[in-house]
Amino acid sequence: MLTELKREAYEANLALPAQGLINLTFGNASAIDRDKGIFAIKPSGVDYAALTPEQMVLVDLEGNQVEGDLRPSSDTPTHRRLFLAFESIGGVVHTHSTHATSFAQAGRAIPIFGTTHADYFYGDIPVTRKMTAAEIGDGAYEWETGNVIVEKLSDHDPADFPAVLVNRHAPFTWGDSVAKAVEVAVAVECIAHMALMSLQLEPNLPTIEPELLNKHFKRKHGPDAYYGQSGNC
Repeated sequence: MLTELKREAYEANLALPAQGLINLTFGNASAIDRDKGIFAIKPSGVDYAALTPEQMVLVDLEGNQVEGDLRPSSDTPTHRRLFLAFESIGGVVHTHSTHATSFAQAGRAIPIFGTTHADYFYGDIPVTRKMTAAEIGDGAYEWETGNVIVEKLSDHDPADFPAVLVNRHAPFTWGDSVAKAVEVAVAVECIAHMALMSLQLEPNLPTIEPELLNKHFKRKHGPDAYYGQSGNC
């Protein structure tokens, strides 16, 4: 089972540069086995071209490294915080994809202008508040990064908003599997790019009409979803 978990995490990590979401080693993906309370994550600073499934590091939900000779990603505490807070998710992805990160650096949510966005999110892609100097410098920066994400989602269903932009930083995405979290990361970058171009064409563009948002989101999500084949909404 854990061999398969490491393989899933490995394939998700390789998908990030393949999808153009990663420059250098800026990013990581993790997959969790909920029954065992263990997740697999990329080792810190290892080049994607040199990565192997065996190098994936196993960490439990208490933060203990349970397998692997390499140090896990420096973002591991953020992943762990999200796994603890959002019990339905099976994977987390962090990237520094260019357009989504531009919104994060500006401290701006990504406005919902069209149906592509509405296929994945039930509103704007939210951005966290700025982290305080204490949160940044208290020695638990990555854990506090997770805390501001959880705080931002306190009034949202994480299934309806499967990504957050961390102010001044970059996006984190999640899903019921790590493969789904990668898909959402691709969608976030695409949505961010289109939003920037839309604002260039029409700086005063209003957000999507509520009825169109509801139609596109709910045809893919929830009990009345009808998009796709049976059992695959």
